Amino acid sequence: MTKVYGTGAYDFKRHRVAEYPVDPTLSATLPAAEKPVESALPSTITLSEIQRDRLTKIAEDNWSKAAGGGGGKGSGGENRFDPELVKEIYKTELLVKGGRKPVPLQRVMILEVCFINPDGSENLQPMPPFRIRLPKMQKGGSHALTGNKLSGVDSADGVNMEDTLIVEAYTPPDPGPYPQDQPKQNSVRFTPTQIGAIISGIQPGLTMVVGPPGTGKTDTAVQILNVLYHNCPSQRTLIITHSNQALNDLFEKIMQRDVPARYLLRLGQGEQELATDLDFSRQGRVNAMLVRRLELLGEVERLARSLQLPEDVGYTCETAGYFWLLHVYSRWEQFLAACAENEDKPTFVKDRFPFKEFFSDTPHPIFMGESFEKDMRAAKGCFRHLKTMFQELEECRAFELLKSTADRANYLMTKQAKIVAMTCTHAALKRKDFLQLGFKYDNLLMEESAQILEIETFIPMLLQRQEDGYARLKRCILIGDHHQLPPVVKNMAFQKYSHMDQSLFTRFVRLGIPYIELNAQGRARPSIAKLYNWRYRDLGDLPYVKEDAVFHRANAGFSYEYQLVDVPDYHGRGESAPSPWFYQNEGEAEYVVSVYMYLRLLGYPANKISILTTYNGQKLLIRDVINRRCVPYDFIGPPSKVTTVDKFQGQQNDFILLSLVRTRFVGHLRDVRRLVVAMSRARLGLYVFCRRSLFEQCYELQPTFQLLLQRPDCLALNLNEITSYTERHVEDTGPIHLVSGVEEMISIFNWRYQERYMSHQFDHYMTYSGQNDQQNSTTVFNAMDTDTPSVRHESSMEEDTKIDGDVLSASHSNGEVDKEASKNDENERLPESNSSEENMTE
Repeated sequence: MTKVYGTGAYDFKRHRVAEYPVDPTLSATLPAAEKPVESALPSTITLSEIQRDRLTKIAEDNWSKAAGGGGGKGSGGENRFDPELVKEIYKTELLVKGGRKPVPLQRVMILEVCFINPDGSENLQPMPPFRIRLPKMQKGGSHALTGNKLSGVDSADGVNMEDTLIVEAYTPPDPGPYPQDQPKQNSVRFTPTQIGAIISGIQPGLTMVVGPPGTGKTDTAVQILNVLYHNCPSQRTLIITHSNQALNDLFEKIMQRDVPARYLLRLGQGEQELATDLDFSRQGRVNAMLVRRLELLGEVERLARSLQLPEDVGYTCETAGYFWLLHVYSRWEQFLAACAENEDKPTFVKDRFPFKEFFSDTPHPIFMGESFEKDMRAAKGCFRHLKTMFQELEECRAFELLKSTADRANYLMTKQAKIVAMTCTHAALKRKDFLQLGFKYDNLLMEESAQILEIETFIPMLLQRQEDGYARLKRCILIGDHHQLPPVVKNMAFQKYSHMDQSLFTRFVRLGIPYIELNAQGRARPSIAKLYNWRYRDLGDLPYVKEDAVFHRANAGFSYEYQLVDVPDYHGRGESAPSPWFYQNEGEAEYVVSVYMYLRLLGYPANKISILTTYNGQKLLIRDVINRRCVPYDFIGPPSKVTTVDKFQGQQNDFILLSLVRTRFVGHLRDVRRLVVAMSRARLGLYVFCRRSLFEQCYELQPTFQLLLQRPDCLALNLNEITSYTERHVEDTGPIHLVSGVEEMISIFNWRYQERYMSHQFDHYMTYSGQNDQQNSTTVFNAMDTDTPSVRHESSMEEDTKIDGDVLSASHSNGEVDKEASKNDENERLPESNSSEENMTE
């Protein structure tokens, strides 16, 4: 496998200089028709232009030398030079101030990639994991150049940088015989840009990562922490975020990686919200270490019994340490010495392994006796399990010696924990305590750094004292998005005139500090992502959102996956402000809640729906409407969240109902950063309720609202779909029913509810009548006629305008039916799909 690299390409990309294959010195000698056009796209490069390039000739010469003279021009060898290989180097489209510049590559490096087996033979079907041996020229870089300098050797002299990259497939060592010994595998496939961010993050110094919505900022941060833990186990990392929600999301993903729970610590008040049974607070970790100590000492006693030794060696961690040295490790050394002399005996390991009785409770047999190598690998895995067990005991020894709870908690925070997480607020409040305790850390990872004030960014860097005048901090990784909401500064003078709402992350970006921008989102449908990806340089979509079936199916009951819904005055009123800055819009609140109830009636889970608004007043009004309309009825219930756009940054949900409130002035949504946050929270469905005539005239919001207004501004429903599942394609609208306003939406819900109610009653009584005689059946249907309201047809929908009237009172009058409906709702099934078993239970 042959790869060709332009060794100067990385520096050119970081300095945003376009690469163009034609040497500028040749352009003067070319005819006018053949002169390169500076504004031409790289895709217009032809093979003749590449062959004409001086650097391509150099690459061809190097190729000839690497091939031993058999692959050059005029040679009949099979390994001929192909200009297509060099063409890949030039596929870069970057702009500099003043337009595109023709800059030739400085050097061309040709690498021969060879996959080998451990015995040195070529591997034609390589399988991971791999070990890589770098070329000699890359190893011996003792005299490294600075980033803005190139090698002093002129490329015209034909720098020969060819070498072979050796890639070896190997079998990793056996981690141990028990299921808990197996390492947790990473299930996230990273993009090349994310890999670049991870590689940059583990290098010393400053790393800045710009993460647009849904591009995997958290996954990238977690992988950086994972790699740092395994490659630098003695170093400690501090995680800082702006909100408890982001910190908990990050922490929950760390727990799913191969990092032991005893090295994780979560400080602050938000620890109770972690979705885990484990307690990661200081006291919780201390208690977990003490419980683990007793478990390990019990294992030591069992090991002593298997070796026919007294069990008192498991009394304390100290006696267990002596037992390890005198009895366990010495037996292992004797076993290794005996194995070195009997490698030709396949059953030797199975017969002579000293801890065979201790490992007799493994779920699978350890030794097969068929191969010495395989049994020896399994034996080393068993010893690795024992070694890890005694290492944990040694770490528990400090908690055995320290008696007070405070001393144990402080030791855990300053010595034991390898990854400590807290919010920037907690860091500022407790800085004095950290300095007094001698808190130390080597790496700082700051998530949501574009939302953190400059002073709040500096404080976490200064939670430790300098050592001999030098800072211990080795790496600082800032991850954020300056195109989303900035820090909150309530004082208008500080915000506008002092620019105090500018984060340090944003300042660095404005100053031109190099950063890595993630460029593929995996959150939303591609059509929804178009509402905000215009704000970013090159934001594309992951293959997952293009190929997965859930992104191709339409939202059942709706004609479009996103839509702007124009809300006129409701009862003659638009926006209102009971107190200054406390904006409310009753029409939008009623409309949003009625659409939410319609979603619930179709069977959409409540935890998949969130309601957002741009003002606290509207948030409280929507909550009041939900408490009155939804909460009393179990089959509807409250949505996942009702909150403001600002508070929902960093979170997502499948369906977002957004209320923009204002009808006289655009307000603070004029800030494009707030618009980006609002449009990027939904995965499958986004429905925006606002006053069209106001927002379509706002110049700052034009790119988004032009897309929204390409569709009807009345809510488009598909009334033929009565469940939350459909096979309809997202681009197929189906029969469209345009909702004229709030009143019609409420009446559609009432009609749909009664239809479901009667259908459920029919199924229920048909099942009941099948179990009884004909006389009982007649009595039941008479009772049904008496107790249930009549079905309202589509022709009467316009007249029914109150949701608190007939329908909800009728559902309240029949307790058994309402209870059954709530059961069906919990199972996320409509009455039409009820199983016979449920009807039998009724």
